[in-house]
Amino acid sequence: MAAPITMLILCTSFLSLSLLSTAFTSRDYADALEKSILFFEGQRSGPLPSNQRLKWRGNSGLSDGASYHVDLVGGYYDAGDNVKFGLPMAFTTTMLAWSVIEFGGSMHSQIGNAKTALRWATDYLLKAATATPDSLYVQVGDPNMDHKCWERPEDMDTPRNVYKVSAQNPGSDVAAETAAALAAASIVFKDSDPSYSAKLLQTAKNVFDFADKYRGSYSDSLNSMVCPFYCSYSGYQDELLWGASWMHRATQDSSYLSYIQSNGHTMGSDNDDFSFSWDDKRAGTKVLLSKDFLEKSTSEFQLYKSHSDNYICSLIPGSSGFQAQYTPGGLLYKASESNLQYVTTTTFLLLTYAKYLSTNGGVVTCGTSTVTAESLIAQAKKQVDYILGDNPAKMSYMVGFGERYPQHVHHRGSSVPSIKAHPDRINCNNGFQYLYANSPNPNVLVGAVIGGPDSKDNFADDRNNYQQSEPATYINAPFVGALAFFSGKA
Repeated sequence: MAAPITMLILCTSFLSLSLLSTAFTSRDYADALEKSILFFEGQRSGPLPSNQRLKWRGNSGLSDGASYHVDLVGGYYDAGDNVKFGLPMAFTTTMLAWSVIEFGGSMHSQIGNAKTALRWATDYLLKAATATPDSLYVQVGDPNMDHKCWERPEDMDTPRNVYKVSAQNPGSDVAAETAAALAAASIVFKDSDPSYSAKLLQTAKNVFDFADKYRGSYSDSLNSMVCPFYCSYSGYQDELLWGASWMHRATQDSSYLSYIQSNGHTMGSDNDDFSFSWDDKRAGTKVLLSKDFLEKSTSEFQLYKSHSDNYICSLIPGSSGFQAQYTPGGLLYKASESNLQYVTTTTFLLLTYAKYLSTNGGVVTCGTSTVTAESLIAQAKKQVDYILGDNPAKMSYMVGFGERYPQHVHHRGSSVPSIKAHPDRINCNNGFQYLYANSPNPNVLVGAVIGGPDSKDNFADDRNNYQQSEPATYINAPFVGALAFFSGKA
């Protein structure tokens, strides 16, 4: 009887695998891709164009920078508030651009929308980088005052203070990330808009030089205006190496290769790092630079391939070096606040590294064993599918996708009646009734990926629990690339 039982187990296993593999179709991923990009329209600041698709939003922040005699209109609100924070906005921009660079070929009908979302950010970053010589504007809005109000952006009357870094008050972290964003975007627009691409790249060069010449962390220069909101906990060395890596990728100028070789050891190239976020760029830098070793056997970058392997091994259960934490339902878990930001960045790196490996016949070395590109893709798919609803709660953590998704999103514009439905002003304090209301958000922030469940797969659909229910641009940006990859798979 042993053989039939074995066959039954095998058949059951194959059935389980087939059921898992068909949980979502390429059409589902394409739908999620479209929505993940649409989300950015809900975060827009400035005058909205006639083709704005999220109709409940209106114009906002139309005089940003005016009291300082600079034009800082545009850009994105980072999350559920009405502040324009430069560091996460620049990282969002870099990741949107990287998504298009690696997986734009799978975006099909959404490539135009992806480029539009990217350009909304780069238009703003260009203003911020060129308004005043030897300065970079890195924030609009006083976060301490903004967070004391629950206002839709169209009614915003909190102080729109402007903050910049300069030679006297350096911010190498935010400046180098801005350079990375502009450089990555220049690659995206190189063929479709060469003059715009050239402008992006020249500005990136200037901003990177500024970041490198005047070294220091913007957290030290701006203190309570950026901390604890987007404090640069990892320092600025990781951004300088990340920025140089993107300058190298965009320009193929040997001077950036020399910079990476000369400075890498003091900027984190010798250390393993197991996180990738708006704050810490080390794991992303290693994957980015490993491409040159895999494709061109650039010996200077062999170290980055080794560290990329170590990063990947840390994520793969059963491999030597495994150290990641997963929930019982299989979700990567790194933090109680906005955990899905780490899931989407990690997923993106898994897929990008898999692409680099498979293109060049490479594998991941974990001690004495090897891990294939296919294994990385399978691991990434588990994370993507979990976010889209294949999880113990049977809840999609992307708003507007699937049958069950969060209804009480921690987001001012989404939770307060729209200016179209309620034209009269809703002031600072009157808005709090909507924060604490039990009713669903009246305006659906389609495509928003929120903070997500806890370490036990539990999720409270509670607007006041910002740790779990707040969306952010930097959660979505890398997810755009991951969804594009899977939408391209038959």
